[in-house]
Amino acid sequence: MSAFSTLAIYFIIWWLTLFAVLPLGVRTQAEENDIVPGSVESAPARFRALRVVLLTTVIAAAIHLGWYLVSVKLGYGIDSIPRFAPEFY
Repeated sequence: MSAFSTLAIYFIIWWLTLFAVLPLGVRTQAEENDIVPGSVESAPARFRALRVVLLTTVIAAAIHLGWYLVSVKLGYGIDSIPRFAPEFY
């Protein structure tokens, strides 16, 4: 597998992980009792971008390492999944 393919797969995993990490540990303005006029109550009180990026990078790296070990080193892929439905030709 080429380095470009590996980086592309890592980027996809990172991007999907970002949306899973974004709501972790967020306190809303309503929870902090500090609502800024003109914003919704559910807006984050303090957005910590560096924390989100670092946590996303670490989690995505762990997932990517697991994928790499299973697919490249052990040789499992899409064709390794058993089919339960009959094949119609």
